[in-house]
Parts: sequence; structure tokens; C-alpha cells
Amino acid sequence: MRTVTGHDGDPDHDVVDHAGLLQRVLGRVVGRAREIELVVAALAADRHVLLEGPPGTGKSTLLRAVAQELGLGFEFVEGNAELTPARLVGHFDPARVLTDGYDPEVFVDGPLVAAMRDGSLLYVEEINRIPEETLNVLITVMSERELHVPRLGRVAAAAGFRLVAAMNPFDAIGTARISSAVYDRVCRLSVDYQDAGDEVAIVQQALPAVAINTQWLQRVVEVVRRTRAHPDVRIGSSVRGAIDTAAVADSLGRLRGLPLHHSAVGPDAALVALSGRLRLREGCSRRAEDIVTELWRQVFEAPDEGDGGAAEDGAAGDGGEGAAAGKAAAPAGATTGR
Repeated sequence: MRTVTGHDGDPDHDVVDHAGLLQRVLGRVVGRAREIELVVAALAADRHVLLEGPPGTGKSTLLRAVAQELGLGFEFVEGNAELTPARLVGHFDPARVLTDGYDPEVFVDGPLVAAMRDGSLLYVEEINRIPEETLNVLITVMSERELHVPRLGRVAAAAGFRLVAAMNPFDAIGTARISSAVYDRVCRLSVDYQDAGDEVAIVQQALPAVAINTQWLQRVVEVVRRTRAHPDVRIGSSVRGAIDTAAVADSLGRLRGLPLHHSAVGPDAALVALSGRLRLREGCSRRAEDIVTELWRQVFEAPDEGDGGAAEDGAAGDGGEGAAAGKAAAPAGATTGR
């Protein structure tokens, strides 16, 4: 990847020439042009980046695609309550310490030290699930670009080292508030759900071998999107719910000898795919299954203007079992925006 020297002529302040990068990443991520531009700009400016948004909005996919297209190293860390400072930083091999002592050669690098030494990106997924003491280690590194490890000494971050992290909203299960010390050291980008057309394209790219009736799929996506705004639902389904509904409907239809968009297939597939994804509000007396059924009926039993009230079984509209020709075009080789 060609680089251009920064305005001060210092090679340590090179910025990435990302001409054409946007189009390459868009071939792998659906509908995130603005977010890709902002992430690339922040990384080119040598900033740490935090993507914040609900599950299933493509945060991890976007960061991985940008890193790969930029040719950057990528150290992955799964954020959870078990991520201790030792697991993040690294440790001395106990067996070799007995014979060689605390020699730097017997230190086993954790993902943080590995990324610092290599000048790579350290990607922390769900950063607001990690313990505070582990988070404090990251704060120090972001500020000082160095880390002091007992018996190992000082580890300096090579040029190119940056933290890129993703997090779910604070009210998601198992999350905690991120301190202002973290926000003060990162460039934050809020990522929300994509529009309906993009979510249809994501499902089609995730299931390239499934012949999905386009009109039926649009309605499935609408059901999923309505779970996010239902008054009894605190957290609705991401686009993964639409992907699973279509996949299960395809399998269930073949078991029952019916097309996936048949009225005897779709509702059951939706119950399996969506009911476990809904988080209901406190005090709600309804079941998730009831809400999925309600939304399915709202969307599929309402007559569609212009199609003569197309039935779910594909008797009208672009329906029929072989409606694959109605699938919207999507970039070749694209990755789903999950």
C-alpha cells in the first residue's frame, strides 16, 4: 500500500493513501460508505477508534475489512469478564522460568504486547464487558504508547500501533459504562442499523445458495425491523434474525415439501429464529413468541398495494418457488455486515 509523507516530513507521521480503498471495502461490507470513510480517516490520522452500536450492525466486519485492505496487522481480543491484565499483556512461561529465570526470551506475548511490538491494530471486541483493571492497562498504553511489565521492563509501541474497539450500548446484558478516560483517548463513531434495502442485500449475500423470493424476503426484514420499535421490546433483533429466518425457512420448507415462502413455513421459521433474540421490557406479561406472531401477521397479512394482495405463499407478485431471478444484485465476494 503506497504511503504519502506527512506535512512535517517525518516518516513516523506517514498517512495512508486510501484512494480506491472505499470501493474495495464496500465490496465486502454493505451500506457503510460514511462509516468506512470516517474509520479510514481516523486510522490515517494515527488515532484510536471506538465503534459503538447495537449487535449485528457490522462493527467487527467493518473493522476487519478496513484493516485487511490497509494491509495492517490485526490482533483480536474478545472482551469479557475473564480478560485479566495478564491475559491481555502476556506472562512468563513458568516451566522455562525454572531453568532460565526471568529472561525476556521466556516471556509469552499477549495480544497487547504483540500488537505494540509489531505496530499492529489491537482489536478489542465488546470493550465494555472487560474488567476495570484490564481497561486501565489499555488507558495507560493509549496515553503513553508504552507499557512497563514487571521483570520484563519497558515495552514501547512501534509506529502504527492503534487500538480499535467495538462496544454494544450500555444497557445490553453484561455491559458496563466506559469511563470518560477512555472516551477522551479515542475517536468514537456511533453505528446504527442499516436501512431496509441494505439488510435485504445482507441476507442475500449471507445465503447465496438459497433461492429467496424477493418480496417475501423484504417482508421478513420488515418483521425483524419492527421488533426494534415494538413497545414491549427493549432490544429487538439484528439482521442476523432475518438471515436465520430465511435459512430455517429454506430447510423447513424442504422437510415439508413446500417453498420457503409458504404460509405454513415462514411463521414457524420466524418463531425459531427470532423469539430468543427479543429482550422484553420489565413488567411485560407477554411472551416473545406472541410478539413475533403478532408482527408476522401485521406484515404478511396486510394487502400490498400494487400486487393485488399477494399471499405469503407466493401466488402473486414475483413469487413461485424459483423466484431466484428476483434477487437483488449484490457485490461479488461481499461479506455480510454482521
